[in-house]
Amino acid sequence: MSILELNRVSKRFGDHVAVEDISLTVAKGEFISLLGPSGCGKTTTLQMIAGFVDPSAGAISLNGRNLVSVKPAKRGLGIVFQSYALFPHMTAAENIAFGLEMRAVPRAEREVRVRDALAMVGLDGFADRYPRRMSGGQQQRVALARALVIKPDVLLLDEPLSNLDAKLREDMQIELRQIQRSIGTTTVLVTHDQTEAMALSDRIVVMSKGRIEQIGTPHEAYERPASAFVSQFLGKTNEFPGEIDRHAASPRLVAGSCQWPAPAGASGPVMVTVRPEKVGFGSESDSGLKARITNRIFQGNHWLFQCETECGPAIIVRQNTGEAQPAEGENVRLVWRPEDMVIRPGGGGR
Repeated sequence: MSILELNRVSKRFGDHVAVEDISLTVAKGEFISLLGPSGCGKTTTLQMIAGFVDPSAGAISLNGRNLVSVKPAKRGLGIVFQSYALFPHMTAAENIAFGLEMRAVPRAEREVRVRDALAMVGLDGFADRYPRRMSGGQQQRVALARALVIKPDVLLLDEPLSNLDAKLREDMQIELRQIQRSIGTTTVLVTHDQTEAMALSDRIVVMSKGRIEQIGTPHEAYERPASAFVSQFLGKTNEFPGEIDRHAASPRLVAGSCQWPAPAGASGPVMVTVRPEKVGFGSESDSGLKARITNRIFQGNHWLFQCETECGPAIIVRQNTGEAQPAEGENVRLVWRPEDMVIRPGGGGR
């Protein structure tokens, strides 16, 4: 059952189109991430849901109610900002209680809900602590508790982990997902971090230049990207120009010295894309892509290889199994399963 719906929403600032004709349905209890580079429209979309920015066109509804004319404070949304926006003169408990006070929740009930919220985010014993005496991770937890204590219909997260260091960000991703699953709050996250979006989300909404490029589960978006942009933005990928040869007895897809049965309906120049971890090393006798290793980098749990192939540069990622790996300067053949590559029309440019 859907709880939040965006129907052909657009936003223009003068001649600049920030968001163009996007539609999205979010199910109750779902965790959705709006993912894309800076300037793609994801934050503007979140601000329109929150009510801080009015859409130029389209409709936004929550539980069937049109939100466009509803003030932000009346929308029943919880929001966690990138800066946390905690009141410096208030303790953790007072910050968390603020939204309840604005809703005239009785004091006895406020105290119980604040205490439960502090426990939920692992801050028992921090009720009287001021933000200036708390770490970034602790402040982030207070901001999350403040947003959740009002029991919002939808929780909006505007890059809440971007100010944390890498290790703490990873820990908070796990905690955030566990909290969201335990209470079942519908959540919309804005992030430019691909790893964060894939780790947290039920579905990812990949955006570029104000438009939605793809909506799907993290696995779907990564394994079967709908466009070249999604393929390149969600992790690393290799692109090799190819050609569909339909003059042969059996139509073939040809890329360098490699050949495969031609996919149905494809013709002319194409681009073959394959993820670095899907590529293996074959022997000189294998019918793989001819390549020479130009750089080999050990990264602990895996090896990263940079290669120059007959179809251009390539990156290969191989897990560290303890086995010997090809050396720099060595000639190899790059091989992969046909089902691990994606074929797109057009062979011009990378």
